[in-house]
Parts: sequence; structure tokens; C-alpha cells
Amino acid sequence: MMRDLKYLIAYLVPASAALGLAWQGAFAWLTLALVFGMLPVVELFTPQSKENVPERDEDNRTKRVFFDVLLYLNAPLLFGIVGWYLWILSAQTLSIAETIGLTLSVGIVAGTCGINVAHELGHRSQKLEQWLAQAMLLPSLYQHFFVEHNRGHHKNVATDADPASARLGENVFVFWLRSIAGSWQSAWALERARLEKAGQQEFTWYNLMLRYTLFQSLWLLGIGLAFGWQALIGAIAIAIVSFLLLETVNYIEHYGLRRRILATGRPEPVSPRHSWNSDHELGRIFLYELTRHSDHHFKSTRKYQILRHMDESPQLPFGYPTSIVLALIPPIWFRIMDKRVQGQQNT
Repeated sequence: MMRDLKYLIAYLVPASAALGLAWQGAFAWLTLALVFGMLPVVELFTPQSKENVPERDEDNRTKRVFFDVLLYLNAPLLFGIVGWYLWILSAQTLSIAETIGLTLSVGIVAGTCGINVAHELGHRSQKLEQWLAQAMLLPSLYQHFFVEHNRGHHKNVATDADPASARLGENVFVFWLRSIAGSWQSAWALERARLEKAGQQEFTWYNLMLRYTLFQSLWLLGIGLAFGWQALIGAIAIAIVSFLLLETVNYIEHYGLRRRILATGRPEPVSPRHSWNSDHELGRIFLYELTRHSDHHFKSTRKYQILRHMDESPQLPFGYPTSIVLALIPPIWFRIMDKRVQGQQNT
């Protein structure tokens, strides 16, 4: 049990953003410095761990409420920090540097406490957890992720049919545009197909994409009316920061990996070889084991606390925070990763 308290470290992200909102000044940049400054440096000097939960303990660990509560607590933290940020924009005068720092910091919170936790909850079978997942995607204006990720990405991962699987030699900035547009279009197509199969019309309340469009429009309208135009711009800005963070994570998770096309014309089954994995401890903790991504794609219903290291999965040379920074510098990223992709293709 004591070892499991390590996941409390993940709350340093919202805590650092809260300190930035409270103290402002240079502290406005604290979350950015923590996630993309301190974490990458510390990860260089901390060991990786390939240790897995013993199979005999998996069922008991899966049922422990402690791990679920850790996720649920992110919801009030997320909306509390976003609300605080919007109020500050409407009620206080900030310098340009403070505004940018706080926007980046709160955007990171929306990406980690929001999208990342929503990703985990969105794979759960309980309706309440699925509802919470969709709610936590709201500040990021990315609720379509709930549709496309579960029904599109997991089916088409590591193929050209998946907009969220980066191609070899594709830089992250081009990928952003392709994945953002493609994922949104895919979500609409998936909902259209679902409704058609159920014998329902596309433009009805049963269409999740129409609901998300309405909810997100009302979210922005409410912010504009309650806090003013500056807060409205801020709400859009933190959403952009958060979903660009998500798309950068998508980029590094499957960069260059492709499933072989079989004689039937269909891609081979998804295996641990089709996702980049990372066993760097800090990145694992801060992202609730998202970095053990190979096992997540192998069996998406496995809860984060029992995700496994798999020997056959390709390993990132660095943790996720460092990999994100490197991905934003394409020449360095290509130099490090392309030879690893080619090595995977030859195995």
C-alpha cells in the first residue's frame, strides 16, 4: 500500500498550477518548468522499472477503490483550477508574461488532469465513469476524443487509416494538423455509422457529436457571459494547449510503427510491437501509467494500476516528458527515433 502512494506525486501538476495562480509573477511558469524542465532532468538520473504486478495480485489490485479515487479527484481539481484562472483573467490585471505562463500551466493541467484521466475513465464500462470522462474533456473542447479514440484509434492504430498514428519522417507540426482534423472527421463518421446501423437519423439528440458541439458552445458562451471576452480567449487558449499536448503524446506513442497488411488486405492484429513504451518511473506516475502504452493497446480494458511491461514492445529511449520536448525539435527527434523505427521494422 505504501508503494502505491507514489501516485500522489501526480498531484504536483495541479498543485504547481494552483501556486502559479496564487502567487503569479515568475510562479506563473511553475507548471511548465516542472513538467518540461525538472521532470526530464530528474528522469535522466532515475532508473527505469520493468517490474510488473504479479498475475496472482492483479484481480485484487484492480478492485481497490484507492486507485479509482485518485482519478476521480482530478475532476474537481481540473474545474477548480480552470475556474480560478478564468476569474483571474476577468478580475485582475496581469502582465503579458504572467498571462502566457498561467495559460500554458492551466493548459497542461487540462491536458493531464483532464484529457489523460478522461482517457483512462473512457475505457471503463461503468456509465458514471464514462460520463465523467466526457465531462473532463469539456475544458479542452475535445469531447469527440471519447468517440474517435475508443472506436477509431484502437481499431486502426498503426495504420494509415488512423490519423493519430504518426508516419515515419512526419514532423510533429504537420502531424498536429492531420490528426486534429482527421480525428474530428473520423468521430463524425463513426457516429454517423452507429446511428445508421441503429436505424436512427444523423441529426438527432442521439448523435454524440451534435451533443458535444452544443455542450462546448454553451461552455464558451457561459464563460463569455460570466467572465468576459478576455476569459473567453483564455478558455480557448488553454483548450488549444491541452489538445496540442495530447496530440504530441499521440505522436510519440506510435511514431513510424505500422502493422503489416495481410494477404486478405486487412492489417495484422494489434500487438505490443505497435506502440512505443516507456518504463521511466516518473513519467509513468505523472501520467497514470499511460507510458505503458503497448499493454494498453493489447488490452484496453486493463486498469492503469496493472498495466505491464512487455519485452516485445519497442522502448522509447527517454520518458514521455523528455520525448515531448524532443518531438518539438524535429531534426533531433528524427535523428534519435528513425533508426529505432527501422530497427523495429527489421525484426
